[in-house]
Amino acid sequence: MQFDDIGFGGGSRASFASNPEKSKGRLVAERESPTRTAFQRDRDRIVHSTAFRRLKHKTQVFFSHEDDHYRTRLTHTIEVAQIARALARAFRLDEDLAEAIALVHDFGHTPFGHTGEDVLGELMAEYGGFDHNAHALKVVTELEHRYAEFDGLNLTWESLEGLVKHNGPLLDESGKPFGDKPLPRAIETYNQKNDLKLANYASLEAQVAAIADDIAYNTHDIDDGLRAGLLSFDLLKEVELVGEQLAIVDRLYPDLDQTRRGHETTRRVMTAMVEDVIHMTGENLRLLNPQSVDDIYNVGQTIVSFSSVMNTREKELKRFMFANMYRHENVLRVRAQAEDIIRDLFDRYMQTPSEMRGEWADRVTKLDRQSLAYRVSDFLAGMTDNFAHAEHCRLFDQTPELR
Repeated sequence: MQFDDIGFGGGSRASFASNPEKSKGRLVAERESPTRTAFQRDRDRIVHSTAFRRLKHKTQVFFSHEDDHYRTRLTHTIEVAQIARALARAFRLDEDLAEAIALVHDFGHTPFGHTGEDVLGELMAEYGGFDHNAHALKVVTELEHRYAEFDGLNLTWESLEGLVKHNGPLLDESGKPFGDKPLPRAIETYNQKNDLKLANYASLEAQVAAIADDIAYNTHDIDDGLRAGLLSFDLLKEVELVGEQLAIVDRLYPDLDQTRRGHETTRRVMTAMVEDVIHMTGENLRLLNPQSVDDIYNVGQTIVSFSSVMNTREKELKRFMFANMYRHENVLRVRAQAEDIIRDLFDRYMQTPSEMRGEWADRVTKLDRQSLAYRVSDFLAGMTDNFAHAEHCRLFDQTPELR
């Protein structure tokens, strides 16, 4: 695909883009807005939700109290939305739907990043485990209480299927879940009420949100790793994707200070990945020639993708980041402390559920153990890092400092 073929915000929507005027609608019927499309309305509901605001104090990699400049789930989400919208514009997709899916994609994450998710999954193993995508669906269909006529945000079918399937189908052609794990309970329960076509691929808007997530964290985690002192330029030179761009920066700006050297390198890495996606996806669209959004659902493959060369480089970068940053002893030490907080809180709430706050403690004596575990899990998953830490301080004599 030639870059002079891409969209820059002008012109009509592509024939294979999601069309808000042809939306499959909402579970609870509502009067349409005279001033916003259905997908704009979804985006606005997501931004005004309580779950969106909580992302401000949820960990991406480094706990927010360690430095004001580290990414949080909220700043990560905003970066994902920016990239998703740019990609959607390039392919003349519905930018509002792509943005909505990007903004909602991390609603299900627990406090303390993937540490919280891993521990909660272990604690909930006998009750079906914990899956952050499934919990995000539960947040926007049940747990948000803002509207008089329904629970959740009552998002369109397209936003919900994009949230659930942005990483690909959940069922094979025979209707069975991939691998040896059953469908997460929240997804299975909701799908019985509103069929999200779990064996089909998601819209291109959802696919650009998914790859934007990869591009965002691959690049901004380098920036945060340099700031934290866990990564060095000498180490990064060994990673082909980063080393190539770093060499260009050093050749063009030999006297650049180290801070700008890092920023200049990471932005060039991001640009290289975005341009690769635009080129490769353009080629996929040319070969497959979809004429409608239904063609996208039924094509049987992911269309928005990296080239084979970039895919290899991106995987090398991920392996490098796991070895040198995500599994760094400093990060693992704080992760262990965070694990203790989640375990302690889960056990205390299961033993004394009245200790939960507000409506979460209502009628807990009438719940069987499985229902109580779901309530405790939902309560914990919704916490910010700050609130979880404060709750531990309230309930226990000693609380880790997370440093």
